[in-house]
Amino acid sequence: MKPMVRTALVAALSLLIGAAGLVVARPAAAASLVPVTGFGANPTNLKMYTYVPDRVAATPALLVLVHYCGGSAGAIAGGNGKDFLTAADRYGFVVVLPEATRSEKCFDVSSPQALRRDGGSDSTGIMSMVSWARARYHVDSARIVVSGFSSGAMMTTVLAAQYPDVFTAASAFSGVPAGCFATTNGSLWNSTCSGGNLIKTARQWGDQARAMYPGYTGRYPRIQLWHGTTDTTLAYPNFGEEIKQWTDLHGLGPNPAFTDHPQSSWTRTRYGTTGTQATVEGVSIAGIGHQLPQTGQLGYAVSFLGLDGSTGTPSTSPSSSPSTSPPATGTCRVTASISSWNTGLTASLTVTNTGATAINGWTLDFTLPAGQSITSGWNATYAPATGRVNATNVAYNAAIPANGSIGIGFQAGHTGAVGAPTGFALNGTACGG
Repeated sequence: MKPMVRTALVAALSLLIGAAGLVVARPAAAASLVPVTGFGANPTNLKMYTYVPDRVAATPALLVLVHYCGGSAGAIAGGNGKDFLTAADRYGFVVVLPEATRSEKCFDVSSPQALRRDGGSDSTGIMSMVSWARARYHVDSARIVVSGFSSGAMMTTVLAAQYPDVFTAASAFSGVPAGCFATTNGSLWNSTCSGGNLIKTARQWGDQARAMYPGYTGRYPRIQLWHGTTDTTLAYPNFGEEIKQWTDLHGLGPNPAFTDHPQSSWTRTRYGTTGTQATVEGVSIAGIGHQLPQTGQLGYAVSFLGLDGSTGTPSTSPSSSPSTSPPATGTCRVTASISSWNTGLTASLTVTNTGATAINGWTLDFTLPAGQSITSGWNATYAPATGRVNATNVAYNAAIPANGSIGIGFQAGHTGAVGAPTGFALNGTACGG
């Protein structure tokens, strides 16, 4: 058969198959960004992209991931937001990526329309994207979360304030309080706010956020706030103002319930609840400017946002359900939370001194399940990597006050056993059974 005749027959057959409503099987493509149009009200002409992993949970979580000024959906997906997409592949959640189309490629968090629920600016278009994705992918309404960097971080706090009945958690890297960038002259830039010179009381910041959704009396999303101490683009004082705002929205006082140092240059404070998914969490990075997130930080955000498979994981994906060791008794108490995947896991340990006097210098002993081997750790030095392990304090967390706690953790490989460590002892004294 001549090539031209064969080509014509193939084309004709394709048309007939299409007319008959049949589906031709094609090789499955790897997950990638997909543009979406016609998703609903979009007054500022935003673009919408989705990232849907090859294996999606039956009722997946939904992450809205918002890019920085000058960025794009593709730039954040392939750059400093890539770890979120890797996590989506692992845990089966869906990602929506809005893209600004104005010349500056920044999001509007300044105009009166932007700072009012359903006000007709960027946040309105983003919520149309959320509604579209919720219907399309049967999203778990209890796990709709948002994260963003810089301009995207500012949009993150605005969305959390305007739509607290939709979002359950938020993580903002290098942002400002919701409403801090407000302007009335048509500009999208507020130099007083960006310079860290807009200082208010916690109640004033809270009232500014509450004004974005008047009459709302329900709960606000949990929020995680990140900032570098030498940031000169969105100056570091904004970090403290954000904490004021969100502790007020949650009815919390100014004093943290928990403080630790996940890395030597980090100071993490938690307000309200003190676990991995605290009510409000602030992470201050010493000596870092407007360069967040950095390597490894999105892993903390994934856990905080509840995207790490604690519920709604894909039935065909590796196990990632957390397991918790029973509370210990005695002069110390240790709780261990495990999150695992096919050949690896992370363990987060909270060590509490239940005695009447402070501990200065400590070693925590514990036994790993057979087949587990520690590959890295934080807030302690670990040796050996298998069997009975000694975790010894580092310089900045040597003291544990009476009734005080510290957090440590490690990453390990495993050959199938994903349980928590057992047999905890602090400085040779057993922490219960």
